[in-house]
Amino acid sequence: MKLFVCVMVLASLAVAAGCTMPRGPILASLAVNEKGPVAGFSPDAKSTRQGVAVAEGVILVGFGDASISAAKIQGGISKIHHVDSETLNIFGIYSRYKTIVYGE
Repeated sequence: MKLFVCVMVLASLAVAAGCTMPRGPILASLAVNEKGPVAGFSPDAKSTRQGVAVAEGVILVGFGDASISAAKIQGGISKIHHVDSETLNIFGIYSRYKTIVYGE
């Protein structure tokens, strides 16, 4: 019976940790300040402004808007040059996904 309870607790933790795993170039239980490209859009747009949008998760609760549109609005950008991302995940308990949009 103790083995069954331990297996169920571990399975529950694995499922709960999966809810806080953000997208990123790598997938790991601990990824601190991981950065990577998302996309490049218009090479003729200048990269003079920057907009940031953030979504966060704590165990089973996720909140925020890390969309490219939200980052464009935050930075006052109308023409996108390129988009980067930044991911933070601490043992599946806390995670953050940040979208950084560059443009004019």
